[in-house]
Amino acid sequence: MKSKSTFSTYDLCMMGVFAAIIAVFAQIIIPLPYGVPITLQTLAIPLAGVVLGSKKGTITTILYILIGAVGVPVFAGFTGGLGVVFGPTGGFILSFPFLALAAGLGAEKDNKLWLWGAIVTGVLVNYLCGVVYFSIFTSNDLITSFMVCVLVFIPGDILKVAAVGLLGERLRRMLLQRSTSSG
Repeated sequence: MKSKSTFSTYDLCMMGVFAAIIAVFAQIIIPLPYGVPITLQTLAIPLAGVVLGSKKGTITTILYILIGAVGVPVFAGFTGGLGVVFGPTGGFILSFPFLALAAGLGAEKDNKLWLWGAIVTGVLVNYLCGVVYFSIFTSNDLITSFMVCVLVFIPGDILKVAAVGLLGERLRRMLLQRSTSSG
């Protein structure tokens, strides 16, 4: 019995493009002294969710993590491997699919309030997972981990959320028009 693929060639290409965008944005970094760098991958991941939708955005993010887990240097600083996925910043990496999922679900509601709330919720889940994992991995208390892993990121993440909310919605509409008009 043959089963039909739920993704078109266009969908698969867009998912591949966004996995590559996440990998490229991960290389735009500002190193910090405690090992958690500022990167633009946290801009690309919710953007993938908003533009591609919850299912394709989440799968794209999982694909990105799997590519990095097998050793392809797609994580920040051209790193890869299980040591990165399960290292001090592993909680952030492992929660990326939830960030994409939340942003995608918000975009699918076709309501600006839902979109913004979902993106912020995704970022908060990313923070929570990252801080708890970092705290356990480094044996730091949660307050210290919060200060190292979140506090310094809040101003930049506010800008990233704004960019995703404004840019993502426009890109989603453009790509939806493109995909429906071409096929």
